Amino acid sequence: MSEIGEYIDEWLGYLRVERGSSINTVSNYKRDIERYRLDLESHGINDLKTIKSADIERHLADLSAGTVSGKPAAASSIARASAAIRSFHTFVSATSPDIHNPAARITSPKQGSHLPQALSVEQVSALLDAARVGDDVISLRDSALLELLYATGARVSEAVGLALDDLDLDEELPVIRLFGKGRKERIVPLGSYAKAAIEAYIVRSRPVLAQRGQGCPALFLNSRGRALSRQSAWEIIQRAAARAGIDEDVSPHTLRHSFATHLLEGGASIRDVQELLGHASVQTTQIYTRVTPTTLKEVYQLAHPRAKAAHAN
Repeated sequence: MSEIGEYIDEWLGYLRVERGSSINTVSNYKRDIERYRLDLESHGINDLKTIKSADIERHLADLSAGTVSGKPAAASSIARASAAIRSFHTFVSATSPDIHNPAARITSPKQGSHLPQALSVEQVSALLDAARVGDDVISLRDSALLELLYATGARVSEAVGLALDDLDLDEELPVIRLFGKGRKERIVPLGSYAKAAIEAYIVRSRPVLAQRGQGCPALFLNSRGRALSRQSAWEIIQRAAARAGIDEDVSPHTLRHSFATHLLEGGASIRDVQELLGHASVQTTQIYTRVTPTTLKEVYQLAHPRAKAAHAN
């Protein structure tokens, strides 16, 4: 194994153990840094001490142009690769002070900002109604899953990772325990609709599904009694969206966006929403405070003295 490869293994271990990075984050960073290593080697660079800032800038530019993987990388992919490379070189220089950090002055490329997609309250209601097409075990499960996603703003990985022990439905205000990025724990309340849907699933559906498996502790089970996957959760919401006649591209994350947007529109503080979403920084939550063009038009029509048609003299 090359010197760079050895440092990569140590760095990945550091991310997992000391930083508590999620499996997905570590997997994505590993892919980014391995691609970076292979690109360096293709240019005859095998020694960490010889890497220059210009080599990193060239690599990121080649990613953008598509000369590394055969097609241009998205801005978000380039930003993540830049973050991975900076993290790697920071780790190397901290571990071996005699190796300089060529990424010290490398900054992530700016990405075009956009409003997260959120459904209207009416669309969410139609979606949740469409999830339960009957009283069979699958419909009860699907309804419980979507009610939970909207009631808590949970990431899909957090929802499918829930165990029965993570629920406390006996409290006056029921709560669930979610584990976010880096296994960071947070407690989130459940509304009455979600509680009723989850209780119906636990009593009337889950035992049937559990009999088909081998004692899986996960809250949400598939038809074979095993833990429901993220892909299955995506398919469940896609089917419900189709039945509800929602044309927008709907995913489990759409319910997370809708949860945050509707809370803020209802008067919740951004700090409270940050805690409920499990965002490490309030800056991540602030994107939900940006108003949409439709809202701007409504505010203008209501507030500006010359927005309305002039009265006849």
